[in-house]
Amino acid sequence: MPISAAEPLLAVRAVESGYGKIRVLHGVDLTIAAGEVVALLGPNGAGKTTLLRAVSGLLPVNAGEVHFAGRDITRITPRDAARAGLVHVIEGHRVFTQMSVTDNLLLAGYDLPRAERAVRIEQALSLFPEIAAKRRERGGALSGGQQQMLTVAQGLVRRPRLLMLDEPSAGLSPVLVDRVLNVIGQLRQQGTAVLLVEQLLEKALAAADRVYALVQGHIVLQAKTGESDLPHRLELAYFGHESHAQAAG
Repeated sequence: MPISAAEPLLAVRAVESGYGKIRVLHGVDLTIAAGEVVALLGPNGAGKTTLLRAVSGLLPVNAGEVHFAGRDITRITPRDAARAGLVHVIEGHRVFTQMSVTDNLLLAGYDLPRAERAVRIEQALSLFPEIAAKRRERGGALSGGQQQMLTVAQGLVRRPRLLMLDEPSAGLSPVLVDRVLNVIGQLRQQGTAVLLVEQLLEKALAAADRVYALVQGHIVLQAKTGESDLPHRLELAYFGHESHAQAAG
């Protein structure tokens, strides 16, 4: 379904989610426009991973709504989310270590026609020369950083409209961090939206158009990344909200 220019690609409205009886998200609102890169920042335990899991269907949404490309996906399954063009690259190295790099990518596009799948795999590998050179090697033979790059490439085989990346720099050397962030810039140019969860503040702000700060399950700040004194404002948002919460407790 096409979306209007004014309608966001992703709209998260008053979402609450968590694990069993433990509520982690408390009425979260977030939007992403088509082709926009948005960074989701916050201290450890803020609920960033929980939000991505709720959006992609890995966790139930207990209250609120999630809309993607004009469609209500609040109760969607992860498989159907990926088929709709919303791809979630989960934190950590999720590769099949006994399978080759190419076979890992073939599996990511298992439901695509053979010719289309081959084209998409080559496009994904073109963004990561380090793993393209090892396409016949087992996933387990790759370094941790190369495995992380392979997980991103797996997501790209789906040719998503929105790619959600959870800590893509984890375990990467500075050179490979820059490689992944460069890929994000290329995706933006191609019209792919990205929701980026990242601990490296400066890198995230350099890659993104807008930023949300999430603290204790609440959005406490949203801004364009070009706004003045943003790192200081983020720091105040993190710690100011925490201190208020502790005082209220």
